[in-house]
Amino acid sequence: MSELRPAHWLWLSLAVLVADRATKESIERLTPPYFRLELVPHFAALVHSVNTGMAFGLLGESPAKWVSIFLMGIAAAVVILLVWWLLTGRAGGSLTQAGLALIAGGAAGNLLDRVIHGGVTDFLELRAGSFVWPAFNVADSAVTVGAFLIIAELLRSEQHSAQERI
Repeated sequence: MSELRPAHWLWLSLAVLVADRATKESIERLTPPYFRLELVPHFAALVHSVNTGMAFGLLGESPAKWVSIFLMGIAAAVVILLVWWLLTGRAGGSLTQAGLALIAGGAAGNLLDRVIHGGVTDFLELRAGSFVWPAFNVADSAVTVGAFLIIAELLRSEQHSAQERI
């Protein structure tokens, strides 16, 4: 099977962006703010929250307007850089290309949310015992999976290099 050209991975970014926006739009339309529904008791809940800060709500309570503008600028720069890497073929192997496409789509999804609402809509919360993972969304999941794919390719190439040295 032939390997996809780097630019073809942008379809994955677009799919993440569309899925992210569709799920957030559903939550925004069908549930009130602060909504909570236990899906799996003591494990997973459907929620409706808006994060105006960074990951895990960091800087979310800051009244400074520059924080929002800064976060949007960083997200836009990340999306542009990742798309450029994919379009120019500088993204590495297939796992890295898929990872970068997922991260670009996730960053674009959260950026679009900030532009539309001034914050990011999150809707899934997980817990294990007393540990509660902050609410997240499709874009956050895509960024996480993308990072794992990049790490997997790095580890695979490092293992391959180590075997060549033997």
